[in-house]
Parts: sequence; C-alpha cells; structure tokens
Amino acid sequence: MDINKLSDLPDWDDERLSFMNDAEGEEWKPDPTRELCKNLYVQWQQVMFVLKGVLAPFMEIQEEDAELLQLTTQNLLHDAYMTGVKIRSSEAGGIYIMRMENASIIRQLAQGISTTLLLFMAHDKVDQQHIYLVRGEIDKFRNIFIEWVASFQKDEFTDDWGLFI
Repeated sequence: MDINKLSDLPDWDDERLSFMNDAEGEEWKPDPTRELCKNLYVQWQQVMFVLKGVLAPFMEIQEEDAELLQLTTQNLLHDAYMTGVKIRSSEAGGIYIMRMENASIIRQLAQGISTTLLLFMAHDKVDQQHIYLVRGEIDKFRNIFIEWVASFQKDEFTDDWGLFI
C-alpha cells in the first residue's frame, strides 16, 4: 500500500491543465490562481487521508444502528470526493463564473463534512480528538480556499443566471 495514495484522489497534473488556460506565448507567466488551486487540492488530499482513517471502521460495522452510520459515512465520502473533483475542474478554462460556481459548491461540501462529523462525536462513535483532527485539516483547507477565491480575476463572460456578476 502506498501511503501517499490513501486519499484516493489522483495527483495534481500541471501538464494536463496547462493547455487549457495558457494563451500562446504566455505559458511562462506565473499563475497565482492555479498555484493556489494546486495547494488547495493538495490540502484536500490531506483532509481525505484523515477523513478516511476516521470513517474506515464504519464501512463494515454490524451494529444495531449500522445502516445509518454506513449511509452517513458513504455520504461524507461522496461529498469529499466531489470536493476534489470540483477543485480540479475549477481550473478547466480559467473562467471566472466556473471558478465561482465551483468555489460555492466546494465551500458547501466542506462545511457539510465538517458539520456532519459532529454527528459521530455526539453519538460517541468516534473519539472527539479524531473529529477535531479532521476539522483542523478542513480549517487549513478553508484558509487556502480564502486566498484562492481572492485571486480570481473577473473576465468578460457573463453569468446568464445573474448570480456571479
């Protein structure tokens, strides 16, 4: 087992993203938004690593309330994977509206994960320190997220729904 792959999220691939955003002859210029996005993704991999460690016992438990715990665990992991997908896809094209839309979804998912973990703690299913560890990693993620969103540059595209104007 590769300890670096415990988050199950694919590694960040600068090569894959470079053809989407860089204008001809501009590839050499630093892209602070992409760098922050990469840092955000790497931190989310850390969140996934810790989260999966905390939730692993609930995937195959045979207790009376196991169905609810398993369903909640599956939902948390679904949201965690979706967060990783939204982070990566926010750089596809570098369009402000797409970034803002993904940022809104990422924030909602991360907050939901952090809050739902309290359910496990309230029912004495997970040690309080383990929950605080995951929430601490999410808080580190939140700090990078704030920097990332602040780096967005509004472009000429309009939001047909009028949300991100």
